[in-house]
Amino acid sequence: MSNLEKDMAAGILNNGIPPCFSLYQPTHRHRPENQQDQIRFGNLMKALEESALQRHPRSEIAPILDSFHALAKNHDFWNNTLDGLAVLASADIFRVYKLHRPVAEMAEVAESFHLKPLLRILQTADRYHVLGVSRTEIRLFEGNRDVLDEIEPPDGIPRTMVEALGAEITEPHQTVASYGGVGVGRSAMHHGHGGRETEVDLDTERFFRAVDRAVLEEYSQPSRLPMLLAALPEHHHLFQRVSHNPFLRREGIGFYPPDEPGNDTLRRRAWNLIEPLFHTRVAAMVEDYGSARSEGLANHNLHQVANAIREGRVARLLIEAQREIPGRINRAMGGIELGEAGDPQMGDLLDELGQEALAMGAEVVVLAANQMPSSSGLAAVYRH
Repeated sequence: MSNLEKDMAAGILNNGIPPCFSLYQPTHRHRPENQQDQIRFGNLMKALEESALQRHPRSEIAPILDSFHALAKNHDFWNNTLDGLAVLASADIFRVYKLHRPVAEMAEVAESFHLKPLLRILQTADRYHVLGVSRTEIRLFEGNRDVLDEIEPPDGIPRTMVEALGAEITEPHQTVASYGGVGVGRSAMHHGHGGRETEVDLDTERFFRAVDRAVLEEYSQPSRLPMLLAALPEHHHLFQRVSHNPFLRREGIGFYPPDEPGNDTLRRRAWNLIEPLFHTRVAAMVEDYGSARSEGLANHNLHQVANAIREGRVARLLIEAQREIPGRINRAMGGIELGEAGDPQMGDLLDELGQEALAMGAEVVVLAANQMPSSSGLAAVYRH
């Protein structure tokens, strides 16, 4: 499965070779609801094909359509969906993203990809990661206030101590016993032979260091999301001591993630820790905007913000989540053009401005309407 954070950070989705196919649909996690998802995908795929054939010969778009058809027939994929789906395809790109939030149905063929639904999901301020760590394995989760889902770590992240250390791992000349029952807060007692206990401790530390480096590179740096550690207390302290991940929170969850449907216990504990951080972050961004505006370093005028984005002067752009403004950036003449709803020549101006701001190195954050410090659909804080 494609990594949305890494693709967006690398700008891959900004440079598709036209025509660019964008398909979005809500999906479902469980039966019987998810049995209709594959049928709905087929209907949207047909709409894409009909739209593309109005402007392009079948020979040009056939390889793209073949990729969609292959996905439509992948029954394993459709039996393991989340809350939403995005498929973006062009002559040189085919990306499939399972989403943790529902999206509205859409099938569009245009000169560029439609990215606003993905921007909304990526930049929404309540997202976080949970890293579950034991002495011998890890598990990775992504969540928001409503859901928490386990993520399959990519090949670059070692899932187990054996994967991380390979032939360098200490030979298993120890036995493990548990006294007084096993439960939250209780750990196994290790009986080593000679100096084996020390060697096992060193193995654990080396394993934690390898995991920390890989998770930072693959997840934390591209997403810049806060991360919580879920581990027994003794593993929590050791991992925190060796970690160099600036996105790892000091407070954590004092147990290794349980195997339960939906991980609801883990989600509740995680959100209890993240929610104050979320509210504090939103309040700080709104206050920062107010302070910057009083100094002439912030604005919510569409035309003026668009010019500032193009000049690379925007440090942070706040966008209203459910707002759409028909329009586009005029790249030939500079500035923006406003249009009418339903005009096929006009996209969503806020979508385009968000993409442009990201490409220029700005932080883009999507907020609910009642959290926005302006009524224009956006608010920008300038670098200077």
